[in-house]
Amino acid sequence: MDSSDSYNFGMQVSTGRNVFSWRPKVSVIIPAYNVAPYISETLDSVAAQKFRDFEVIVVNDGSPDTVALERAIRPHRENIIYIKQANLGAGVARNTGIKHARGEVIAFLDGDDIWLPEFLASQVAFLGRGYDMVYCDAQQFGIRSVLRRTFMESAPSSGEVTAASLLDLKCNVITSGTVATKSAIMGAGGFENFRTASEDFHLWVRMAKIGARIGYQEKVLLKYRVHLESLSGDSINRVQRGIDVFRRLRDSVGLSAEETEILDRRLASFEADLYVERGKSFLIKEEFRDAYESFSQANRYRRSLKLSLVSLAARFFPRLLLQHFRSHRADDLDLVSRASERRAVSSG
Repeated sequence: MDSSDSYNFGMQVSTGRNVFSWRPKVSVIIPAYNVAPYISETLDSVAAQKFRDFEVIVVNDGSPDTVALERAIRPHRENIIYIKQANLGAGVARNTGIKHARGEVIAFLDGDDIWLPEFLASQVAFLGRGYDMVYCDAQQFGIRSVLRRTFMESAPSSGEVTAASLLDLKCNVITSGTVATKSAIMGAGGFENFRTASEDFHLWVRMAKIGARIGYQEKVLLKYRVHLESLSGDSINRVQRGIDVFRRLRDSVGLSAEETEILDRRLASFEADLYVERGKSFLIKEEFRDAYESFSQANRYRRSLKLSLVSLAARFFPRLLLQHFRSHRADDLDLVSRASERRAVSSG
């Protein structure tokens, strides 16, 4: 493979002069889309790894900030494989990286996260205990509200990692902390090869279903960047992504009766979340009838005293409810204590 390599829809591949000519043990896959301000720090953290037998593949997924991105990665270009392709989504970008990977082990890292120096050494050693895939905990950073909190404090992992525990959100995987054998990833079919959301969660469930042994190492081995928009963005879209991936799993994966029961229960909970978020949106716009109907629908999915009271307030005292919401918005009314449900399917 050299700088003249190119194929498929104008894809361009260039290999730095310092990339190993021999097959490395680990291939680090970094999809890049609108991460120009952060990716230099990400690549610095890879270069600082105590484990040295790896190659780095950066896949520019048709990013609109390509000029700034290429300026940011310029100091690293001779040490990485750099691929440019049309914007097809993170899952397809990761598949592209895997296709070009020479290592028997794949390590995933998002272009705005940071590995601690012992990440690869620790995770590769842990993988060698008989696992097909392992993941770890992460220190959150980026905005004040998440400082001093780890990823697993809001999306815990406990017990054996199975398809059922993943679907039940008892085990939650952070993609930038994930290392897996290439054979296990490809045995499950890789990431969905089309633009979609929560494609990483979909893959973890499929890997578990075919018998991949997945382990959680209870160590903080990376820093997970939390952007303001990831917390205060369109909550309706965030919940919708959870609904979409659970529906895709129901339609595309042969689940057991137990797994189907778990999926249906969690899907109903996501549906309740969606109606709550719509109710909030209507409330802010002072569309009080629609707000009442949305909160009432949420209460049909998830019966609770709190939702019943909110529904009544939306019907009879909507302006008081709006005033309460505006004064307590930092706590988001605490209507749905389901942060891990939304995080678990959008951590990639």
